[in-house]
Amino acid sequence: MGSIVSQSSTRASTRVSAQTFTQESLKSLDQVIHGNSLKTMQELPSDSIDVIFADPPYNLQLQAVGTLRRPNDSLVQGVDEEWDAFDNFGAYDQFSKLWLNEARRLLKKDGTLWVIGSYHNIFRVGALVQDLGYWILNDIIWRKSNPMPNFRGRRFTNAHETLLWCARDKKSQYYFNYDAMKAMNDDTQMRSDWLLPLCTGGERLKNKEGAKAHPTQKPESLLHRVILASTKPGDIILDPFFGTGTTGAVAKKLNRHFIGIEQDADYVDLARERLAAIEPIHDHNVYAIPTKREEPRIPFGSLIEQGLLQPGDLLFGPGKRYTAKIRADGTLVTSEFRGSIHQVGAQVQGSPTCNGWQFWNFEVAGQLMPIDILRQKVRSQIQAS
Repeated sequence: MGSIVSQSSTRASTRVSAQTFTQESLKSLDQVIHGNSLKTMQELPSDSIDVIFADPPYNLQLQAVGTLRRPNDSLVQGVDEEWDAFDNFGAYDQFSKLWLNEARRLLKKDGTLWVIGSYHNIFRVGALVQDLGYWILNDIIWRKSNPMPNFRGRRFTNAHETLLWCARDKKSQYYFNYDAMKAMNDDTQMRSDWLLPLCTGGERLKNKEGAKAHPTQKPESLLHRVILASTKPGDIILDPFFGTGTTGAVAKKLNRHFIGIEQDADYVDLARERLAAIEPIHDHNVYAIPTKREEPRIPFGSLIEQGLLQPGDLLFGPGKRYTAKIRADGTLVTSEFRGSIHQVGAQVQGSPTCNGWQFWNFEVAGQLMPIDILRQKVRSQIQAS
C-alpha cells in the first residue's frame, strides 16, 4: 500500500508489445519503478504477468474519528497519508476500477490476482473484481495474532484483514501448489484462515526519526505464503502499490521476478535499500517445489526393475485385510483379480476407483509401509540427477 493512481488518469493510447517487453525485460524486471501506478501499468504489455499482488489504499479516512489515544494517553498512529484520502465512495470506486481493469489486461490468461483490504474497502473491491470478469477462487482471512486493541471500547477489536485470490477469468488454468501449502501446515490441508502476526520488531522499517516508515507494512510471512502458493520459480509478480517493498523482498528470496511500482519517493528509497541487502540462494533444489501433478511419472513396474520390490513379493491393504502378489510385469494378482495396483485395489474393495500407491503396503520388519515411499525414492533420484 502506498502509491495512489490518479483518479483522472486515462488509458495510454499505445501499448508496449509482448515482444518489446521481452527484449526490454531487464529494464523493468526486479526493479522498483518510481512513478504513477496506472500510467506505469499502461506501459507494460498485455498478457505478461503471472501474478499480481495488490495492497491498495484502504480509504480509511472516509470518516475521520479524530485523535485516538491509548489508556496511557499515548497517541495511536493511524493512517493519515495523502495517498489514502478519497473524497467519497464514488471516487474510490473509480480509482479501483481503473487499476483492476489494467491489472486484468496485464495478467497472462492463467494468471491470478491477490488483493488485500479491510472492511473499509474490500467489499467494494470484491464487487468490482466480479464485475470486471475475474473469478474469485478464495477469500483468505488473515487473522492477526497481535492486533491493535479497540481503545474506545465501542466495537469489536478489528483483528483480521481479507485477501481475495482471483483467477483472470473463469476458464483460467491457474497455478496452486496445494502440496507445498499442506507441507507448510504440518501435512494438513491449508485452510483459508491464516494466523500470522503483524509486522513488528526488526522487520518493521523505520525512517530517519525512528518512527514507522510505512503505516501499513505487511509481514513477510504473509507474502511468503501467497507467493509460494501461487507462483513458480522464475514467475513474474507485479505489485502496483509497492510501498517499502515486502513483495519484492520475498520474491527475491524465493527466486521469483518482481516489478514494483511506487509513487512515494521515500518509500522507493527504502524499498531499494531493503532489496539491495538481500542475497538470494542460488540453489534450484531449494526453490523447485513441484506439485504432485508436475512430478515425474513413476510406473509401478520401475520399482521392480530397480530391485526395490521383487516378483512374488506380497503387498497388503490396510490392516492386512487384503493381499496381492507382485508379478514380473508390475501387475498384481489375487485369487480373484489381476491388473494394475489401482485396478486390483479397487476390485478387492468393490470400489470404482483406488489410488494404489496409497492403498498398498509392503512389509519391513513387521511394519507396513506404503509403496508410495518407494516411488518418492525413485523420484528423488531422478530429480537429483
